[in-house]
Amino acid sequence: MDVNRSGYYKWRNRKDVPNRYEQDRKSLTRLLTEEHRKHKVYGYHRLANVIRSQTGWFFSDNLAHQCCKYAGIKSAARRKSTKPIGQEHVSFKNIVDGKWTSKKPLEIVVSDMTCFYQEGTRYEWTYMLDTFNNEIISYALTDKYGDNIPYYKCLEGLKSKLTDIKKPVILHTDQGSVYSSKAFKEAHNQFNITRSMSRVGTPTDNPIIEALNGWIKDELKIDFGNIPNFV
Repeated sequence: MDVNRSGYYKWRNRKDVPNRYEQDRKSLTRLLTEEHRKHKVYGYHRLANVIRSQTGWFFSDNLAHQCCKYAGIKSAARRKSTKPIGQEHVSFKNIVDGKWTSKKPLEIVVSDMTCFYQEGTRYEWTYMLDTFNNEIISYALTDKYGDNIPYYKCLEGLKSKLTDIKKPVILHTDQGSVYSSKAFKEAHNQFNITRSMSRVGTPTDNPIIEALNGWIKDELKIDFGNIPNFV
């Protein structure tokens, strides 16, 4: 079998001894099981956060999910009553309608504002994302509550890239007050931009940027554990 003799004996001596990864998974599964007994309604995300805060052990939510799945841990959270689907915007319909496949750059661009707290200061981060390759094409940050300047800075960043674009660029957003305003509409009415909006209270109409918001905040929390809260 072309197996090295020393390698074979090394494998035989260690084959019944768990390596450090297996030991970590076993320890984490035990901790998750103990916390699950105390908090039946917690999902794996929250259980993982509790263990991180108690032990200082940094591990991914994906590993916690694998351990919970192996141990058969499921949250006993009550099901929320379903809400009716939101209405289309009066000015801009949801023309994307779940068709997120882009064949070339700047075919569908999405935008959103997300908040996070750092050392007691609330920041609002606005950015625009090209769904063709998930590239952030423009962004702006402010510590002023409700500041609309970052929205227009991001729009200027998008407009600067449209000089050679012949086909209309679809800009998909939620129905935030700035995105819905007449001023924001007039700021791009001379450019080749077609607007599209999610339905009211339906973040799943803009899944790409909503998923990225969560991923970025998870990475910030893991890398910079002193960030206390997110919105």
